[in-house]
Amino acid sequence: MGLVIIFALVTLLAAYGAFTSLKNKNFLGVFFAVGTAAVFGWFAIMTVIESGFPTGTH
Repeated sequence: MGLVIIFALVTLLAAYGAFTSLKNKNFLGVFFAVGTAAVFGWFAIMTVIESGFPTGTH
């Protein structure tokens, strides 16, 4: 279940990167950051739906 946590962290960092790139008017950076956030966010959401929320227990 560590995979969903990693996907969620990558999604949050990509969202921050998209905001920073937009603020600096770096549109190629915005494109890749939004694409990364969309893909990894989708995987994180689908992993939670399929496997459930990680509880930390077996």
